[in-house]
Amino acid sequence: MGTLGRTIYTVGFWIRETGQALDRLGCRLQGKYYFQEQLSRHRTLMNLFDKVPVVDKDAFVAPSASIIGDVQVGRGSSIWYGCVLRGDVNNISIGSGTNIQDNSLVHVAKSNLAGKVLPTIIGDNVTVGHSAVLHGCTVEDETFVGMGATLLDGVFVEKHAMVAAGALVRQNTRIPSGEVWGGNPAKFLRKLTDEEIAFISESATNYCNLAQVHAAENAKSFDEIEFEKMLRKKFARRDEEYDSMLGVVRETPPELILPDKVLPNKAPKAS
Repeated sequence: MGTLGRTIYTVGFWIRETGQALDRLGCRLQGKYYFQEQLSRHRTLMNLFDKVPVVDKDAFVAPSASIIGDVQVGRGSSIWYGCVLRGDVNNISIGSGTNIQDNSLVHVAKSNLAGKVLPTIIGDNVTVGHSAVLHGCTVEDETFVGMGATLLDGVFVEKHAMVAAGALVRQNTRIPSGEVWGGNPAKFLRKLTDEEIAFISESATNYCNLAQVHAAENAKSFDEIEFEKMLRKKFARRDEEYDSMLGVVRETPPELILPDKVLPNKAPKAS
C-alpha cells in the first residue's frame, strides 16, 4: 500500500472512531434516559491493508462468517455460518461449487522450515465438513473433508480422496486419489467405492442448491419476514384429510414452498 493508500485508510479509520465518540457523548448528555446499543465491529468481508477479499457475486457468504485479507471465493461456492477464512501472511483460493461448512477455519502459513510457501488452495466442488481446520494445505477438486478433520501445513489431498471425520493429517502428508484416510494421526483405511466418489460430487451440488435458499432468506426484508410468519401461522394447523372430506382445497402459498432441488427425494403430490 502506497503513501496515498495509507493516508486514505487512516482518514477512514478516524472518521469511524469519531462517529463512535459522538455516540458516546450523546449517551452521556441523555443521562439516565439514554438507550445504549453496543456497536458490533463484525464485518463479513474485511480488508487487510492492500489485501482485499474477492468473492464471486454468485457465491454465498453467511452473515456470521469472516473472510479476511487475500482470499478468493469462486462461483457458486458457499461459506457457512461461523467460518473464518484468514488470508494474512499468505493467500487462500477457493474454487467453484465448493462448500466450507459451519465453524470451519481456513488459514495459511508463510512458509515451512524448508522455505516452501504455503498458501491454502481448495479446488472445485469440494465439501469441507463442519468445524474442520485447513492450514497451509492443498485440496484438489471433488474431494471430501469430514467434520472436525484437521489438515496441517503442506498436506496435499488428491482429487476424489476423502478425509474421515475427526482425522488429524500430519504435515506434508499426501493422500492419493480414491482413498479414505482417517485416525490420529491419519493413515490409509481403504479404497473409495464408485458410489462414494459419486456422493462427493452430489454433496457439493446439494450444498450449492441449499446455499441459494439461505442467500434468498438472508436477503429478505423485515416486511417479507413478517408476512411469511403470518402465512405460517395461518397454515400451521391445516388438516389435509379433513379438508378433503369437506371438499375444501387450500393451496399452499408459494412463499412457503421450498424448491424441489433442495429436497430431491420429495414425492410429487397426487392430483
